[in-house]
Amino acid sequence: MKFEAYKKQTEQWPDDGKHIMAQFDEETIIVYQAYSDAIADFAVAHQYFGGAFSYTRMSWIKPNFLWMMFRSGWAQKSGQERVLAIRIKRSFFDEILTQAIPSSFIASGFATQEAWKQAIETSEVRLQWDPDHDPVGNCLPRRALQLGLRGKMLARYGKEEILEIIDVTPFILEQFPHADQHEQLLIPSESIYQSCI
Repeated sequence: MKFEAYKKQTEQWPDDGKHIMAQFDEETIIVYQAYSDAIADFAVAHQYFGGAFSYTRMSWIKPNFLWMMFRSGWAQKSGQERVLAIRIKRSFFDEILTQAIPSSFIASGFATQEAWKQAIETSEVRLQWDPDHDPVGNCLPRRALQLGLRGKMLARYGKEEILEIIDVTPFILEQFPHADQHEQLLIPSESIYQSCI
């Protein structure tokens, strides 16, 4: 993984709009999830999700590091004490995006609510745009993406498509005291993967 000063990165990031912000290269992209010790220990040891991990419920992945920090409280929230960086192929991530159905009818583009509901019920990927956040949790005009996976798509993600699982919790705990000190804060290097303005 690559890391860079938060302040330097924000000079290049868009202020608003819907953007998939992520760390990626020509073939791979990193997404984040936060879990309990039991799930994280198994995932890191075996490099796939199993053990206490549930394949019967929807699981959300986030390509944006600071959105994960807001959601997990910088790895301080119960059940989210361990943050994992999961490297997957861009081809698989792009496949997820093509199958994603927006969580709300208004944002879906469907002609009728009935058509949207049917798509939601049958799709294995849910897409949601939420306010992005700065390091101390303040809402920003920019929107951040999270993707919910279930069924066969979740099984593929958790058992087949992962290239690497990295426990970034030690890095997060090291940087957490600098969350309100932008001059010192380091975070994973991220840029626009895709704009959806």
